[in-house]
Amino acid sequence: MLKREVMVKNIETKYNHPLAEIVQIASQFKSEILLEYDKYKINAKSIMGIIAFNPSEGMSVIISANGKDEDDAIEALERFFICE
Repeated sequence: MLKREVMVKNIETKYNHPLAEIVQIASQFKSEILLEYDKYKINAKSIMGIIAFNPSEGMSVIISANGKDEDDAIEALERFFICE
């Protein structure tokens, strides 16, 4: 299992539908992917979880992934959150 902490940039202005795009990115990978903030831990492939989580600018999020493609999954979500 890999974990990486990232600071969310202004995803609301960079992406048209950022919450749906998080789920789309996470769903491309076979690994289990979780996003953690404060006391919350949600499945990155769950649109309902992402809506409740609602990552926004300045939020520090821990991305964790477990599986064969965990490196790629974390890298893709990190790029999304930091708006690369």
